[in-house]
Amino acid sequence: CLCSGVIFSVALCLDFNYHNSQGVENFLKTINVKYSQITYLHSIGNSVQGRPLWVIVIGKYPTKHTIGIPEFKYVANMHGNEVVCRELMLHLVEYLVTNYATDPIISQLINSTRIHIMPSMNPDGFEASVPDCTSLDGRYNNNGFDLNRNFPDAFQTNNDPIQPETKAVMDWIASETFVLSANFHGGALVASYPYDNGNLGMRPLRSSGVTPDNDFFIYIAKLYANKHTNMFQGISCFGSSGFTNGITNGFQWYPVKGGMQDYNYIFSQCFEITIEVSCCKYPNESTLPEFWNENKISLIEYIKQVHMGIKGQVFDTLGNPVSNAIVEIQGRSHICPYKTNKNGEYYLLLLPGSYTLNVTVTARSILKAINVSESPNFSAVKYDIFLPF
Repeated sequence: CLCSGVIFSVALCLDFNYHNSQGVENFLKTINVKYSQITYLHSIGNSVQGRPLWVIVIGKYPTKHTIGIPEFKYVANMHGNEVVCRELMLHLVEYLVTNYATDPIISQLINSTRIHIMPSMNPDGFEASVPDCTSLDGRYNNNGFDLNRNFPDAFQTNNDPIQPETKAVMDWIASETFVLSANFHGGALVASYPYDNGNLGMRPLRSSGVTPDNDFFIYIAKLYANKHTNMFQGISCFGSSGFTNGITNGFQWYPVKGGMQDYNYIFSQCFEITIEVSCCKYPNESTLPEFWNENKISLIEYIKQVHMGIKGQVFDTLGNPVSNAIVEIQGRSHICPYKTNKNGEYYLLLLPGSYTLNVTVTARSILKAINVSESPNFSAVKYDIFLPF
């Protein structure tokens, strides 16, 4: 049986077909049993119709957070009719676990990262979708809401009631220290980065959709597009304009109120981009091997970027970790200040260069000059902060 260019045993071979909700569940449970030492399978909640929202975690310590190991996530199929990404996630899971023991790069990636993969945020929508490139059937959840317009928004009031799927993801995000993420869609071929929304009443940079971390967002969007076999070419879909270098700022493409990537970045300190992987939302399943080959390298390389920048802990004079300390780069203040977690940990994604780290506790701050270098060994530069007060 030939899967993903590697010969595996027949029992582990995931076919290139569309898998319904039960098929996804069966596959994830089989993987979890077979690779129980490096996987953890759980449901973060249920859809409107009661379908579990499955997440499989892959890592050396899959069941819980470990200090110094960053949390990474992929979320797919939040629009139920955009289905290619759903299958990509399943093949990625298979690729990671089956190569763990034989590929030193994959082994090192899994040992140093806790990888969360949600194949479908909108299983009800998937079950209602139809094989059509442009149909809206299944896009929304079973209550008729667009889940990518359903999150709290920093720029506009979002009066739509929070849906069960959205609430489950928000609770999940709050329970982990996610550092980097991506969510997947169909209908275009582009990597889109925050902001997705803006407010003309705010200062010009924010009104135009530009974040304080614009350089890093452009870098990771370009990385995904460049590692993809053709996204970087800026291919147009159905006569629409293509995108230079295969990337775009979300707000400059079109404003989205209540989008998930802005919610992650602003409210949960997790850098997230939105990746559109196919012009056709629901293509024939015969094309799935091609989509996997187009995205496989990008999917792996993107995970590696969670190890860029700096990380560490903040301690008081007694050596105790300090939670809720504000840790930011001078000149890169966020709408919601980035703070240490309950372990006193922080993670800041940065490109190589020189920066000034600003740590603030109870209105008192310390500044520290830092230098960020490349991270070849799957570990960000470590800077522990010991407060003099």
